[in-house]
Amino acid sequence: MDISVQTLDGKSAGEVALKDEIFGLVPRVDILQRMVRWQLAKRQAGTHKTKTRAEISATTKKMYKQKGTGRARHGAKSVPQFRGGGRAHGPVVRSHEHDLPKKVRALALKHALSTKAKDQNLVVIADTALDAPKTKALKERFAALGLGNALIIDGATVNDNFRLAARGIAHIDVLPVQGINVYDILRREKLVLTRAALDALEARLG
Repeated sequence: MDISVQTLDGKSAGEVALKDEIFGLVPRVDILQRMVRWQLAKRQAGTHKTKTRAEISATTKKMYKQKGTGRARHGAKSVPQFRGGGRAHGPVVRSHEHDLPKKVRALALKHALSTKAKDQNLVVIADTALDAPKTKALKERFAALGLGNALIIDGATVNDNFRLAARGIAHIDVLPVQGINVYDILRREKLVLTRAALDALEARLG
């Protein structure tokens, strides 16, 4: 599969051939769903916590005598029935992570890339070099390229001027190639790869 390469100014910079084993797969929704679920579960903090009745500081003296009052039997005030008491079966600190094989994760990334290529939402640019970190000028270039909602993947390092200019633009994410992931690819309309990012991905996944 061949795709044209553009510059940030919208000019042609030749063509590049995309590997079918990375960008030409038939997307499988089940694999993408498993990967997104794994990513979202992995990033959950799991620090939510409520106190149980054993952790409540309250008197343990019996509230009133067991029999003869016509009321329900009660002991300590720390039980869940009373205001200020502990919570029954409340959340505890835990990890939400679950296992997903590395081969499935790599396959999911290929399917995400193939999804963008199939929907013609994949853009390849020569590089992200800028002379100055000017957000307004970069926003105009993005508008000319049709990039209103995009994930931009650069090489091992992101050009500082480009990173500074792009961080103030809504719905635009910029990542180095090491940070590419399925969730961010799918949550943005367009996927933009530099030549350096494309070479690194093909070396990694090929």
